[in-house]
Amino acid sequence: MPAVALVVDDSMLIRYTVCRSLEERGFAVESATNGVEALQILERVRPDVIVTDMQMPKMSGSELITALKSNPDTANIPIIIVAGRASGFDEKEKRANFAIYKDIDIQAQLEKALDAVMGKSQGQGAGK
Repeated sequence: MPAVALVVDDSMLIRYTVCRSLEERGFAVESATNGVEALQILERVRPDVIVTDMQMPKMSGSELITALKSNPDTANIPIIIVAGRASGFDEKEKRANFAIYKDIDIQAQLEKALDAVMGKSQGQGAGK
């Protein structure tokens, strides 16, 4: 059974790019356009990793991370932030496991982030 990823980003282009990269690596992927949608998905799916934007409507990435960390069922899911380099979220948000930047090759960065938080064998059903 493949590992599951949840991608949360209000940018359709970023969401598509990240989802496609994850699918190519063997993940089953769910996606949401904001934190509120992500929490709804988490009622039925328990992902192995969450990739989230920080600046989104309805519920920001920081608010989503707060909700995740306060719930024992989701508190230990690895989180990868996708942010603009100038946003400063990579420095401010210490609760995430890794940060990647929208303005640099997202796919290459995502590979490094997944290797760091999931292990290199991920994608063949090997979880954490």
